[in-house]
Amino acid sequence: MPEFARGAVEALRQPLETGRAIIARANQHVSYPARVQLVAAMNPCRCGYLGEAGLECSRAPKCAEEYQSRISGPLFDRIDLHVDVPAVNPADLTLPPPAEGSAEIAARVAAARERQRARFGPLAAEPPVRSNAEADGKLLEEVAEPDAEGRALLFQAAERMRLTARGYHRVLRVARTLADLDGAERVRRLHIAEALSYRRVVPGRGILPRAE
Repeated sequence: MPEFARGAVEALRQPLETGRAIIARANQHVSYPARVQLVAAMNPCRCGYLGEAGLECSRAPKCAEEYQSRISGPLFDRIDLHVDVPAVNPADLTLPPPAEGSAEIAARVAAARERQRARFGPLAAEPPVRSNAEADGKLLEEVAEPDAEGRALLFQAAERMRLTARGYHRVLRVARTLADLDGAERVRRLHIAEALSYRRVVPGRGILPRAE
């Protein structure tokens, strides 16, 4: 992602936030539907070997800070799931496949989507809401209200991690989806904890509170 021109990457902010792409000219504004699923990847630094003894460059870790700063904080804030993927050890290639295959995962996802359609279907919202990703404001807070323990963890994390209002609500959306994948009616503490683990931890913004 950092290899793209900054202007092109920053142009994603509005579509990711509103699901619309607006083009403004002197005489008119045109709005196009642009609800997408963005999947992006980046190396930790330009050489890609940050933290690997004997391989990382001589400018580490400064080079990583400069490289990652090509992506602005507001754009990072709009990405719901941040997952660090370590380098693959050759020994890992001989491990057996995971116990849960693609077919099983697809079935869980389909069931979660059906739960969301059943939840939002009766609503006369405009525009229509069909999934957790489209829920916002009071509707989101209503359907994703966590239990008491989950709420306490979320408030504690919001303070320590200095979550923005956008980040706070995105955690709720992800937690609601995790609950749907579990078949749970209520968002619980473990769903909030997992959703928080996917937020990007910005240096200097505190440490995620433990969730036993």
